[in-house]
Amino acid sequence: MRVFLAMLLVICALRPVSAQEDLRLAVPEALETSGFAQFLVPRFVLKTGVRITRVGAGDPAQMRFSAQGRALFEGLGERWAFEHDGSNGAERFATWLRSDIGLRTIESFVAPDGSSFSTAVKAAAVTPVLSYDGDPVEGEALSLRMCGRCHVINEKNRMNGMGATPSFSVLRSMRDWDDRFATFHLRNPHPSFTQIEDVTDPFDPTLPPPIVPMEMTFEDLEAILAYVAGIPPADLGAPLQLQ
Repeated sequence: MRVFLAMLLVICALRPVSAQEDLRLAVPEALETSGFAQFLVPRFVLKTGVRITRVGAGDPAQMRFSAQGRALFEGLGERWAFEHDGSNGAERFATWLRSDIGLRTIESFVAPDGSSFSTAVKAAAVTPVLSYDGDPVEGEALSLRMCGRCHVINEKNRMNGMGATPSFSVLRSMRDWDDRFATFHLRNPHPSFTQIEDVTDPFDPTLPPPIVPMEMTFEDLEAILAYVAGIPPADLGAPLQLQ
């Protein structure tokens, strides 16, 4: 028995070790030439042993930095996002980037020309210019389907709204009701689950929305605003002005 175990150990020791997955990180030229990528990647590799090969921005890769999407950090006059395919190594790098250590590493880099990066990135406030020219009938249907899971829209879903959420008629009684509806996608909690085509940034693939996403177009939002414009305001005395 001992001889058999000894032989088994020798066989295992002689077996070739499979090569570690070679992760590829696509890096835009600006980040590469600044020295940022050369600074960042080896520090992760040193900590984890996960091998990463840097490639050009247009090359196939499991991970990439880009100037599109939800920004993770900013510098060199751009806001930079990080995307990955969800594989184990890529997910590990994404987790490290967003950890305290990863964020401090990003902010500790200083380029030869003195350029640095900041992780204190605020979402760009994109406010579409809206009119009341949409179809109010379609707006009612869209409001019931998209907003009715939280708000009371009218008598058709009177029993379905959430108690702490103001109804559309209450919102309509506010002095700035039109601005509130036009910019609702910037007001909490909406940014975490709302997508407006060509207006909002795509969701970060590593931070999925907490509930089923609400996806709409600019035309949908105009239709909703046209519908709300025709709602009688709730009779609450003086028009409301909430902070």
